[in-house]
Amino acid sequence: MGYQKAKVACVGAGLIGLGWAIVFARNGYQVGVYDPNELVRKKFKQKFRESVELLVSCGLVPSVEEVVDYVSVHEELSSAVQGAIFIQESVFESLAVKKEISHELDALINTEVIVGSSSSGIPASAFTQKCKHRGRFLVNHPVNPPHLIPLVEVVPAPWTDSSAIDFTFNFMKELGQKPVIVNAEVDGFILNRLQGALLNEAWALYEEGVASLDDIDATVRDGLGLRWAFMGPFETIDLNAPQGIADYAERLAPLYYKMGNSRLAHQWPAVVIKKAEKERRFLLREDELSERQQWRDKMLMKLLRLKEDN
Repeated sequence: MGYQKAKVACVGAGLIGLGWAIVFARNGYQVGVYDPNELVRKKFKQKFRESVELLVSCGLVPSVEEVVDYVSVHEELSSAVQGAIFIQESVFESLAVKKEISHELDALINTEVIVGSSSSGIPASAFTQKCKHRGRFLVNHPVNPPHLIPLVEVVPAPWTDSSAIDFTFNFMKELGQKPVIVNAEVDGFILNRLQGALLNEAWALYEEGVASLDDIDATVRDGLGLRWAFMGPFETIDLNAPQGIADYAERLAPLYYKMGNSRLAHQWPAVVIKKAEKERRFLLREDELSERQQWRDKMLMKLLRLKEDN
């Protein structure tokens, strides 16, 4: 942990905001937290402590107090962001809400502060165009939960200052995150476009009766996902043919082209979603979701330790 560093702020204290607060605090930064919902603010410190205790139990941080003591919850936005060098906004994924909070922050910051949004797919240009300091805003999209999955997509708007992009990228690396630069404001950025392609095909296969929900999950969980835990799609195919990626493409590109042409853009029909919900609730009751989420987090922690050791 070392000495106490500068201040950052987390605006929005739900699951994503909580994860970001852990990322900053475990690296020794003072963290000002704000959420417009009073109940969320009141429950934040306890949820934060519980999450840090879990990290300590898995050996990922040395002490609960060393992390918890860096965080303060504020009743006013201005108080939370005062003195912050970096603000991570994680409010509800709505264009109207993003615009409102961006303009509120714009009125509070100067030309030295950077505001990163946790937006999952709404580009920064859609909600910062009329901000006075719009060059200091960009998307800084994490994966849930951000304190356990390190990838961060840094997505600038056309007017984002190059200094803000460079600072955010290097800051994320300093924090132990794994930033990638997204060079164009495509809907969904990189992660959700890749995830969306897989989800669309999964829903289509399920709707057509090709396989059950659990068997489709198993195909990823016990097949593709094992490789994807430590390598991406291009490295995967590079290692899956004797002479590498070009050899793989020569062998299998026609098959992938045929599969692609066989599937138009796929809607998720309400009747199929209802069927999937029934199947999932048979496998996991609604009152067991929270416990299973905690299990997921513990598995991610074990995977993090394994990757660090290797």
